[in-house]
Amino acid sequence: MTALDRLSPLLERFRVRTRLFHTGPLCGVTTFDAQPGRGFLHVLRSGEMEVTHRGVSGRLDKRWIDKPSLLFYPRPLEHAFHNAPTADSDFACATLDFDGGPTHPLLRTLPPVIVLPLDAVGTLESALDLLFAEIDNVRCGRRVLADRLFEVVLIQLLRWILDHTDELALPTGLLTGLADERLAATLVAIHESPGRPWTLATLAHEAHMSRSSFAARFKQMVGQPPAEYVTEWRITVAQDRLRTGASIARTATELGYTTPAAFSRAFTQKVGCSPRAWLATAR
Repeated sequence: MTALDRLSPLLERFRVRTRLFHTGPLCGVTTFDAQPGRGFLHVLRSGEMEVTHRGVSGRLDKRWIDKPSLLFYPRPLEHAFHNAPTADSDFACATLDFDGGPTHPLLRTLPPVIVLPLDAVGTLESALDLLFAEIDNVRCGRRVLADRLFEVVLIQLLRWILDHTDELALPTGLLTGLADERLAATLVAIHESPGRPWTLATLAHEAHMSRSSFAARFKQMVGQPPAEYVTEWRITVAQDRLRTGASIARTATELGYTTPAAFSRAFTQKVGCSPRAWLATAR
């Protein structure tokens, strides 16, 4: 794919904050609780273990990890590590807090868990080297720097996921759309400028496709019509703006709505309540 920054417009508007909370061995059974808006990123540096969590069907999903691996839980999902009592087991674990909680765009498109051997993601090596150098040496600012380096690891992982959506068999959604060379430019343009007066013609123009071909491709790869995605993105941005104190009138103008009333109608249709009612609940 040609050079195009597909992640920055998402991560600049909706941040993910990482925080190191454990390094070293874990013994016996360690359970990580599900909390709203919180994910986990674990790095098994050495050792082996069994991992369990509840699948979509409610059944207990068990996986045996016997090589250095990265375990990514983007959404709240209780999980447990078993049988890691040996001294040579070595972990680095961080929490992930997503701006907007469940409305974060990436949370809606990522699978519940991704487990990858570290050697499968070659671009992680330099970031992990820096991370473990900080973890292994107690120096001033160690925790703060380790938190930042976990962010680097996460971004490197998201880059890898974008380049391997077929291999991961991701469901249709934002990531499969961003991975599509014909659609990525349009999605980035929507993310960067949600208030533009988008039409099917202007969206197709960004992709250098005809309107009919673009509409069919977008629905196939993203899972919804282009106009619906534009509205959904605008409402997602609106929720973030309102949550941080922006007025309804200003938010409506910034997102391309002619009047606050038009924005309120679109918001209510998508969310199920008015912006004021939603904001009272969100706060």
